[in-house]
Amino acid sequence: QLQASGGGLVQAGDSLRLSCAASGRTVSIYVMGWFRQAPGKERESVAAISRGDSSTYYAQSVKGRFTISRDNAKNTVYLQMNSLEPEDTAVYFCAARTNWGIRIRPYDYDFWGQGTQVTVSS
Repeated sequence: QLQASGGGLVQAGDSLRLSCAASGRTVSIYVMGWFRQAPGKERESVAAISRGDSSTYYAQSVKGRFTISRDNAKNTVYLQMNSLEPEDTAVYFCAARTNWGIRIRPYDYDFWGQGTQVTVSS
């Protein structure tokens, strides 16, 4: 089970930190990812991090502004979002993958959190 939190309404240039806490069979989770979906758009990968070597992936649109990290002891993954832009407005979902290797397609992930709304006003 994944529980996402931390969304909200902010102004352009502000920061937010999203959290995603995993419970249950966390030992089988190898990759954690964040996705987002804006109204009328497909769900897209934002960032991902592997459990073993903590290698990361970032979408080009968020590179340099977002940072993904994980605390394995707490089974929690974070997404620090800085310099937010109105284009970042979306519902953000965390997801867990039970196979090795970072992937960016939604169907490569096995478990999903409930989503948290991020709204950035201009």
